[in-house]
Amino acid sequence: MANSDLRGAVRGRVLLPGEDGFDQAAQAWNRAVEQPVAAVVEAADADDVAALVGYARRSGLSVTAQPSGHGASGDVDGVILLRTARLDEVEVRPGERLARVGAGVKWGAVQAAAGAYGLTGLAGSSPVVSVVGYTLGGGLSWFSRKYGWASEGVRAFDVVDADGVQARVTAASDAELFWALRGGGGDFALVTAIEFDLYPAPGLYGGRVMWPGSRAGEVLEAFHEITAEAPPELSVWLSRFEIPGAPPMVAMDAAYLGDADQGATLLRRLDKVEGPIADTRGVVAVADLGGIADEPTGPVHGLSRAELLTGLDEDAARVLLTDPIDPLFALQIRHLGGALTGPGAGAAPVLAESYALYLHGGAAGPEPARAARAEQDRIVRALGAQASGRKPFTSLAPGETAATAFPERTLTRLRDLKRARDPRNVFRANYPVHGGLG
Repeated sequence: MANSDLRGAVRGRVLLPGEDGFDQAAQAWNRAVEQPVAAVVEAADADDVAALVGYARRSGLSVTAQPSGHGASGDVDGVILLRTARLDEVEVRPGERLARVGAGVKWGAVQAAAGAYGLTGLAGSSPVVSVVGYTLGGGLSWFSRKYGWASEGVRAFDVVDADGVQARVTAASDAELFWALRGGGGDFALVTAIEFDLYPAPGLYGGRVMWPGSRAGEVLEAFHEITAEAPPELSVWLSRFEIPGAPPMVAMDAAYLGDADQGATLLRRLDKVEGPIADTRGVVAVADLGGIADEPTGPVHGLSRAELLTGLDEDAARVLLTDPIDPLFALQIRHLGGALTGPGAGAAPVLAESYALYLHGGAAGPEPARAARAEQDRIVRALGAQASGRKPFTSLAPGETAATAFPERTLTRLRDLKRARDPRNVFRANYPVHGGLG
């Protein structure tokens, strides 16, 4: 790659290996994922993105886009890393219940803007995850039981195609690409802006209740009882924490899209579990949705694994809530169902499974990473058939592939589109749908 050619092709900042600032600019949000990229480009705007894609095509190179790198896989050797932070447009049209945001925008900014009008997007648990990356992967929201995948609410994408041409993609203008971008990832075009539905949020109630780990059995009983009758507006997640230097804890996180009194009634079963350490339940501002789960907002060294569970019987409960999980420091069980079980409008698949499981460990070095991975493997083996073997696409981890996230028919359709729209592999998604295809 000719350094002068790349710098001459774009107006944004270009950083190359060995230059001051390159190592920091190339880092993923998860510091445990190494990114051996050929260059980092901080695009000035959508025209700059188009210029970069044209340069990459002419040079036989690939581009991967990351606002921050939450979903980074490390499969970027020799690739140009595109940072989109300067594409920071946030526009809310309350009369249309629509938001338009640039590729660098994070969910916290959208929720703050939409909440001012009594509206919400289909945001996930973290306010620092990018809207576009999350939505391209499907986007599993606090409100997905009510409204489905975040990707299903998209009305339009602004993209740059593999020829470097800018286009607006809707169901009417390009039905096949529109279908693929709603949950099929970033392998087909580079999204510079997105327009999506907002939903009424006249009230929002939720928070976290935490108990000593010895209460795990009682908390699980409450979790089962609440989720058995939960309306689609209510999402409840059960977490276990084994943090070094702290006592074992178990917690319930909840968000109810509706009246606070009704939300409190739906969660009153938690009051029967004695001895809470903390209880943050109450009215939640839409802008503060990301505070419920209290996830890290700064970079981490982590190793996470997601699985979909068909059930949570007594044996599974023992494995997840009673057996030792060292060196893992946390696990979370998210109740699914509702709209996620119905036919979708894009590539994001139907989720017939009842729960999503997340296993979190540290990965500050090779040995801790190996130990965490071994324990994750052990837990999944112990779960047996209750782990379906499928994973949410948006939660894939390094070493995993898109083949575990999509039904075969969907994966074939995505691969066919990749061949047709980007045969030279100008675009490199975090987890390419094409696998080893040429």
